[in-house]
Amino acid sequence: MQPQSQNIAKNTTWLTSAYVWQKIFAFIYFTIIARILGANDIGLFVFAISLTTIMSVFIDFGLSPVLIRESAKYKEKANNFLNNIITVKLIFSIITFFLVAIIINLLNKPTIVQTMVYLAGLVMILDSFTLSFWGIFRAWQNLKYEAISITINQILIVIVGLAGVFLKFPLYVLVLALLAGSLFSFVYSLFLIKLKLKFKFKLVWHKTTLKKLFIIALPFAFAGIFTRVYNYIDQVLLSILIGDQSLGWYSVAYKMTYALQFIPAAFAAALFPAMSNFYLEQKDKLKMVFEQSMYLLIIISVPIAFGVLILADKFIIFLYTTEYQPSILTLQIFIFAVIAIFASYPIGSILNACDKQTINTINMGIVMIINILLNIILIPIYQHIGAAIAALVSLSFLVILNLYWVPKIIKYNYKFLILKLIKALVSSLIMTGIIIYFKQTLNFIILVILGSIIYTFILFIIKGITINDAKYIWKAVFKKQI
Repeated sequence: MQPQSQNIAKNTTWLTSAYVWQKIFAFIYFTIIARILGANDIGLFVFAISLTTIMSVFIDFGLSPVLIRESAKYKEKANNFLNNIITVKLIFSIITFFLVAIIINLLNKPTIVQTMVYLAGLVMILDSFTLSFWGIFRAWQNLKYEAISITINQILIVIVGLAGVFLKFPLYVLVLALLAGSLFSFVYSLFLIKLKLKFKFKLVWHKTTLKKLFIIALPFAFAGIFTRVYNYIDQVLLSILIGDQSLGWYSVAYKMTYALQFIPAAFAAALFPAMSNFYLEQKDKLKMVFEQSMYLLIIISVPIAFGVLILADKFIIFLYTTEYQPSILTLQIFIFAVIAIFASYPIGSILNACDKQTINTINMGIVMIINILLNIILIPIYQHIGAAIAALVSLSFLVILNLYWVPKIIKYNYKFLILKLIKALVSSLIMTGIIIYFKQTLNFIILVILGSIIYTFILFIIKGITINDAKYIWKAVFKKQI
């Protein structure tokens, strides 16, 4: 392996590890504060963050990925690109912050929520500038500092947030915790840009440069808008149409399902560069990587869905107390979206790696509209359960839409994948039956361990997985090799 490829692999490991640990710590932190504060207060917090997260895309407007790409090509122009983008973002930040202020006042939310939204607006602005600073380091293929920043950021959030909750500070302390983490990342990335790369900052407005950047950024902007709206609009609508307690119950199921996202994300770190390379040179290997990745993520996600379905009540009561009992059915529905979430990674990776990213963006836009309509229809009738149904249907539809385009790139063996899915379902159903039988007599942690052993054993017996498959998983996740 050449030194350059070694450096890329090492950087990928740094960043992937940081994101995995961040998601784990973020889930533990959310669980603790949700348990202490209760469904209504956690719903107020989630609403404030969801609203500003959606709006934040209008500050970046797809400029950060363009900054990475263009700076990697023309390093001598990177400082100029960054200065132009900072100037634009400063203007966009002011406009977006005022839009957020108008929206929250029109919604007539309580004063504490308005305060949290204003503070979250500051987080939104800082994070957008930090994203551009780290974009320069990504262009230089140096991800180590960003990984360190992600880790310290999350630690600060946990320390400040938990201290505030235990000392019974007002609810907005949770957003102050986010602000502390964002402020650190902003200052740290700015300091490194000046120290390591010797960049000089000034407000610049070069029409020719900005026109070029905006033309390239437009598809990224649409992709960002579709993704943000799709991922957070259900939480905003739930708060507006029903109330924050219902959002609190929903957010628990949402967080538990998406907490598992780090598993396919670890695969994706190895998938994308491998697929990009094989698309140009070895189509047979591209087919093999896609099939292997799809079926391995299927046999991991299917038992998770069935296991949580049966043990959802145990998980919710143990982690969040009886106040969150209304979250049980929501989780039982939402957890089946984990199959679609896992499958979307190799499907999305192959589309993006093979110059079909526009298709991916268009499909996301279609699904975003479907998701909004489903939420508007189902939430007034079924509340948080309706939001879970809308999420499950939309995520599944996105996988179907994207999967339709894969045969246009490679002729994969769909019968092979269907067979593996059937074997995973059979093994999961046997595991489910045994868990149900012992559910009232054994501790649920023991049930999780027992279920995992039984599922794996059955899967090996019916040849749903082999020793070689297990080795492939190990190399893909821990050694970033495919």
